[in-house]
Formats: sequence, structure tokens, C-alpha cells
Amino acid sequence: MMPWMPRAARVTTRTGDRGETSLFGKERVRKTDPRIEALGDLDEAQAALGLARAALRGRDRAVVLELQRGLYLAMAEVATPKADLRRLRMRIDGAAVAELDALVERLRERAAAEGRFVIPGEDAASASLDLARTVARRAERRVAALVDRKVVGGEHVLPWLNRLSDVLFLLARAVERKPTAAKPARRG
Repeated sequence: MMPWMPRAARVTTRTGDRGETSLFGKERVRKTDPRIEALGDLDEAQAALGLARAALRGRDRAVVLELQRGLYLAMAEVATPKADLRRLRMRIDGAAVAELDALVERLRERAAAEGRFVIPGEDAASASLDLARTVARRAERRVAALVDRKVVGGEHVLPWLNRLSDVLFLLARAVERKPTAAKPARRG
């Protein structure tokens, strides 16, 4: 490598070749550990949010980017053993939950979503938000299981994840071209 070239990030470490991975810190766990399963679902939610953001424009795109940033904080907290939480510079807190509560209220003004079933797919943007919502709900369930086992504190992370899926549902309704309620099948 030339001395002026930046050093490339190391992608392959081979430290996980035997089915283990590191948490934030020195602790290693099996890749089948419930914490790693939760992190995998959170990572999938992050990717689904990226897909949604790519389909959006304007302020909605910026909203999803902020949700992604919050999701990284949640992931860091789940990945950090309780004894090492002080190492995190930022964490999900009550203010972050309150911000999502306020966003829910703003989105309610834009979206006619109360009391109706939704069939995702009205357009690419709303469908991708609905996909992200379902993945976020699965991740929330995984984190709730960790909270139940007292592996993760969850005081703010769990409510934040719950609000995240509420925001995604309302944002999907706000961006779709036209609201479509589920209709009974026609007999024929």
C-alpha cells in the first residue's frame, strides 16, 4: 500500500469463524445468543429504514434519517453489557421517547389512520415504511425478551422502540398516495 493511501477498514477479522462474536467490550458470546438475535433484528430494521429513506423525499426523508440515528443508539445499548454502559457517550433517554411522542402527534395531523386496517403496497414509499415497521416490531419483541431476562435495562429503549413502530405506521399513512382501507372480498 502506498503511504499516502488511507488504510482500508478491516472487514474480515476471522474472530467469528467459530460461531462467536464480541459485544461492546471484551465479552464474547455465541452468535445464537438472544442478544445477538435482537441485534440482528435491529440491524434489519436499520436496513429496512434505509430502503424507506431511499424512497422518500423532503422532510420525511430527514425524519427517517433521525430515526436511523436513534436506532443506532438503541443498538449500541443492547450490544453493551450493563457493566460497560457508562462507556456509551449517548443513550436513548426520556427526552428521545418524548420526541417520538411529539412526532406521533404531528403525524396524526397528516395521516388519516384511525380505525382502519391497512393493506401495504399503495406505493413504494409507504410499503417500505410498513416493512420497516414490521421489522421494528419484531426487534422490539426481541429486546422485550432481553428486558424480561434482565439482560438489558430497557427503561427508555423499549418505549422508544414501541414509539418507533407507531411513527412508521403513521408516516406510511401520511406518504401514501391515497388511503385504502381493507375491503371485504366480493362474492362472485
